[in-house]
Amino acid sequence: MSPTLTRRRLLAGIAGTVGLAGAAGAAAWTGGLFDPRLVVPGGDLVARTEAARRRAGARTVAVALNPRPVTLDLGGPQVQTWGYQESAPGPLIRAQAGDVLRVEVTNGLAAETSVHWHGVALRNDMDGVPGVTQRAIAAGGRHTYEFTVPDPGTYFYHPHSGVQLDRALHGVLVVDDPHEAGRYDQEWIVVLDDWVDGTGRTPDDVLASLQSMGGHGDMAGMDHGGMSGMSMGGMETMVSPLLGGAGDVDYPHYLINGRAAAAPVTFTGRPRQRVRIRLVNAASDTAFRVAVGSHRLTVTHTDGFPVTPTTCDALVLGMGERADVSVELGDGVFPLVAIAEGKGGQGLALVRTGAGSTPGAAVRPPEVNRRVLLTGGLRAADAVRLERRQADRVHQLVLGGSMMPYRWTVNGATFAKLDPLVVGQGERVRLEFVNQTTMFHPMHVHGHTFAVADTGARKDTVIVVPKQTVAVEFDATNPGQWMTHCHNIYHAETGMMINLAYEE
Repeated sequence: MSPTLTRRRLLAGIAGTVGLAGAAGAAAWTGGLFDPRLVVPGGDLVARTEAARRRAGARTVAVALNPRPVTLDLGGPQVQTWGYQESAPGPLIRAQAGDVLRVEVTNGLAAETSVHWHGVALRNDMDGVPGVTQRAIAAGGRHTYEFTVPDPGTYFYHPHSGVQLDRALHGVLVVDDPHEAGRYDQEWIVVLDDWVDGTGRTPDDVLASLQSMGGHGDMAGMDHGGMSGMSMGGMETMVSPLLGGAGDVDYPHYLINGRAAAAPVTFTGRPRQRVRIRLVNAASDTAFRVAVGSHRLTVTHTDGFPVTPTTCDALVLGMGERADVSVELGDGVFPLVAIAEGKGGQGLALVRTGAGSTPGAAVRPPEVNRRVLLTGGLRAADAVRLERRQADRVHQLVLGGSMMPYRWTVNGATFAKLDPLVVGQGERVRLEFVNQTTMFHPMHVHGHTFAVADTGARKDTVIVVPKQTVAVEFDATNPGQWMTHCHNIYHAETGMMINLAYEE
C-alpha cells in the first residue's frame, strides 16, 4: 500500500514539526513530519549515509553566497534583477570528489529563497527544496548547506523557490576528479540562459500571464496539442523538428555567460589546442542547439558522467542538462552559437585563436544543421555503466497538461494532490516517463544519477519528446525525500512534479 502523504499534509506538517538546528545553522528535522513509513530528510538513515560517504581528513571547501538585488549589464541592456553577484552566472564553485562543501547563504532579498544543488547525489536534508527538505531561507535570513560531493562532474546550483531560477540566481559547480589525467590545454565554462527579467516583465509576471490565459472564453481548457508553442510574445508557434513543442515563453534575450549576442564574450586560445568546454543549460523554458563554426564537438560527459566519446556537429541541451565536449581549435575567429531550439533567437560567443573578421550576432554556421545529437542517445562509458538487473519497483509517470488553463500534471494531477512515488533502500527502480503532450519535457530526478534504459547514458535530466516514453533506472542508495519534475520552471511551478520517497 502506498503512503497517503500528500503535498498538503507535508506542508501542514512542516508548520508544526520542523526545527532548525545543527552545526553552523544547518537544517535538521525533528521527526514526525512524514508518514512514519517514509525516511525523514534529516533522520538517522540520511545521516548514516552521509557518514559513510565522508572520508577521514576530507577537505572542506567554504563558500559564501549572497542572493540580492543587482544590476546586470547584458552587453548593452542594463537590467534590474536578483543575483549572487554583479554579473551572471553566479560565482564558480570548485571542489574535488570527496570534499565537503560548506556554503553559507545570506539572503539579501525581500523574499524567501533556497539553493538546490542540481545533479549532486548529496545528503537529502541539504537538497534545497523548501517544504520538503528544509524551511525556506527567510528574507534577511541565513542558512548553511554542508555535504560531501561524491562524484566528479559538471553541476550547477539555483533556487528551488517559485520561478527564481529565471533571474540571475544560478551558478556552476565543478567537481574535479583527482585521478583524471590532464588531457586538455584549456577549460571553458559556457552557461546558456534565456532572459526576460528587467525588460518590462519579471518571471513572476510571465507566470501570472501564462496562468491568466485560462480565462480567454472558448479557448479555456484547450489541450496543448491545439495551442502548441503559444508564447508570451505574440502567439508565435514554437516548434522544433527534434523536440516538438519547444517552449511557452518568447524571450527578448538569449545569453551565453550573461551576455547577449550583440556583445558576446570571447574565448581565446591557440590553434591546435584541445579545449574542454563545460556546457550548462541554466535556462527556464528554452532548449539550445550548440555548435562551434568550422569545428566538430566530441562529447565526453553528460550530466557529469562519462560517455563513449561521440563526435557531432551540434548538440541539443534541454533545461537542466549539462555536457562536456572536447574541441581541437582551428586558426581564426569562430562563432560559438546556442540557438534557442524552435524559437529562432540565439546566444553567441566568439572563439579567437588568430586573425579574422568578427561574425555578426545572427550568424548561423552550417554545423547547426549537420549531425545533431541529443544527450539521452549517448552510450555510457564502461566504467559508469549501470549493472544489468531486474527492476524491483516500477513507477509510470504520465506527463500531461494544457495551455488553457495553464496546468501541467503527473498522472493526471498536480503536485499538491499527488502521493509520493515510494521506493525501498537498495532497490533497482525503473521510472517510465510517458509524454502525452505535444511539448518536450526535460525530466529531472533529484539526488540520483539514472541510466537511460535504451542507451545506458548516466544522467539526472533527460528530454522526453512528445508522444514518446523514456524509461530510466537507478539504484535506490540515497535515502530521503526527492523531487522528480520537469525542468521547465513554469511547468514545474504549475504542477509537473512529484515526490520520490524512500520507505523507512
